Amino acid sequence: MSWGTELWDQFDSLDKHTQWGIDFLERYAKFVKERIEIEQNYAKQLRNLVKKYCPKRSSKDEEPRFTSCIAFFNILNELNDYAGQREVVAEEMAHRVYGELMRYAHDLKTERKMHLQEGRKAQQYLDMCWKQMDNSKKKFERECREAEKAQQSYERLDNDTNATKADVEKAKQQLNLRTHMADENKNEYAAQLQNFNGEQHKHFYVVIPQIYKDSQMVVDSFKSGFEPPGDFPFEDYSQHIYRTISDGTISASKQESGKMDAKTTVGKAKGKLWLFGKKPKGPALEDFSHLPPEQRRKKLQQRIDELNRELQKESDQKEALNKMKDVYEKNPQMGDPGSLQPKLAETMNNIDRLRMEIHKNEAWLSEVEGKTGGRGDRRHSSDINHLVTQGRESPEGSYTDDANQEVRGPTQQHGHHNEFDDEFEDDDPLPAIGHCKAIYPFDGHNEGTLAMKEGEVLYIIEEDKGDGWTRARRQNGEEGYVPTSYIDVTLEKNSKGAVTYI
Repeated sequence: MSWGTELWDQFDSLDKHTQWGIDFLERYAKFVKERIEIEQNYAKQLRNLVKKYCPKRSSKDEEPRFTSCIAFFNILNELNDYAGQREVVAEEMAHRVYGELMRYAHDLKTERKMHLQEGRKAQQYLDMCWKQMDNSKKKFERECREAEKAQQSYERLDNDTNATKADVEKAKQQLNLRTHMADENKNEYAAQLQNFNGEQHKHFYVVIPQIYKDSQMVVDSFKSGFEPPGDFPFEDYSQHIYRTISDGTISASKQESGKMDAKTTVGKAKGKLWLFGKKPKGPALEDFSHLPPEQRRKKLQQRIDELNRELQKESDQKEALNKMKDVYEKNPQMGDPGSLQPKLAETMNNIDRLRMEIHKNEAWLSEVEGKTGGRGDRRHSSDINHLVTQGRESPEGSYTDDANQEVRGPTQQHGHHNEFDDEFEDDDPLPAIGHCKAIYPFDGHNEGTLAMKEGEVLYIIEEDKGDGWTRARRQNGEEGYVPTSYIDVTLEKNSKGAVTYI
């Protein structure tokens, strides 16, 4: 069931796909039901027809004697038997086909509902673990700020010649209290982080594969090629607390924290845990880089196969023209060899063009296969007994294959392109329909994305269409897409389709 992890970001797609399957089954059941009604009505009409044309006989003297009459009565009897056969067909279809279809549809609905509930329940549990971890991190950060204030107060009184010994001692006790509380909250945060990373790994590699069950064809249709999120990093807020107090237990914690920091990558991680790989707005690119890795690889391979077939046709045509040219040269009366030269030149140009296209697409295919292979070699951290992180995935399931964790924008993460997608051809700027505040910083390296700083306020000019990206604008007019999970969005109530995200 290794493929169970391949659809980790396709919950919505599987939800729609399974519902489509049940709708199709119910439509087929409706077809069978109408077929049964037709068979029953057909049999009834045949019997009525036989009854209408079969005369009533009161004695043996009225039995048909002529061959034409006997033949007609035989036809009526056979038609009556045929009506009985149609009734049997309708009865068998109602019992063995329609009844079984309805039971099967009911079982599928029950199973689908159970799996969706299990999936949502598993996500809710993971969300709860994340909230506990996030609350402990915020509490740890708050206590570290209080400890820093207590430290500054103590150092100020300790250096003040006019301060009394009692005031200095009181400040020292307050500092010891605050540093002790910071240490306790640090340990609690570390434990909660360790628990969350373990539960997240279990969620994507154990729970989800047991819930997702379908054919390999569905996997190939919806697989994005992105990896599930890695472990959250540990963020140490106690680095600026200088231990000047003897017998301070926080000194050992600081040393331990330093060891942790050497193994971890400190950075902001996004709060959204249930990631879905969907297409962004925007036109399709020639190299299919707007698609997820696996879908991009499939599209490139299909194009290469098509180009190779075209190349084979052109090569066959070239060979046929050369043979015809040889025939004309040997037998001038059959035709002019020079008349074939323009067609030969056109065929050669087509061959050269197709070879260049194949070479270009093969280079793109090698690129995406190299990245896919690189991601496959990377191992997620499954050791939850320490706080070693593997780096956080980029927004909405985007992957990173560089050591500097460069974030890929929306053009790298999504699935199929829709030819009816809107183009960015509006001359007039779109009106603001709300505003948002950045929860986390976003680099916005890719074209079409908008970089933002933590706490920055932006205008919302287009809602998230379900692909995990929101279109925003700065006050200076700069526009672009930002990850929806990185921002707190508030839309105006009178805007069309306005939704307030909390």
